[in-house]
Formats: sequence, C-alpha cells, structure tokens
Amino acid sequence: MNAMEKRNNKYHLTLELKQYATGETEPAKSLEFDFSNHDEVFAIIEKIREKDPFNDQEQATEFALGLKLFSEVMIKNRNHPLFEELKEAFPLFMKRLKGL
Repeated sequence: MNAMEKRNNKYHLTLELKQYATGETEPAKSLEFDFSNHDEVFAIIEKIREKDPFNDQEQATEFALGLKLFSEVMIKNRNHPLFEELKEAFPLFMKRLKGL
C-alpha cells in the first residue's frame, strides 16, 4: 500500500436493480465493490443535498455520488488520454459547483 492509498477513506457500495423499465423484477441483479476516496463522501453528499441544485434531493444524491466516483477515477488516471478534454473544463466545473 502506497502513502497516497493510506490517506484515503475506504467505502463499500452495494447496488441492486429493483425493477426493470418493463416492470419486471426478475432476474435480480446486484453489484458490490470496495473503493477509496480522498474525500469523505457522505459529507460531500450532504453538502450537495443542502445546495439542492436540481430541486430534487434524490437527484442531488445521485449527482454527488456519481461525481465523486467519477472524479476519483479521473484523478487516479489524470494522464489517461480519455480525460484529455476534461483537464481544463473539470476544474472550472468544480469551481462553479462549489460556488453554488
């Protein structure tokens, strides 16, 4: 384990498919995995829920969790060509988000 890994918070996420768009509930699907993040994700979710940028608490939660998962992968792979276009735009986006 490297020094950077030691400073990260450790999380376990469980995702379950409860109902398909067709209304069917079978076959059931679920996914569980562990991940780490340099931020305290629950605090980030709460901050975004308080700001409620979409006037919808559930969407605020989805947004916060998705953003933290995405941004942490992007940080860990900052030199990957996939993120090239986001190098300049993402910091501007985060500044705007923090300014809400």
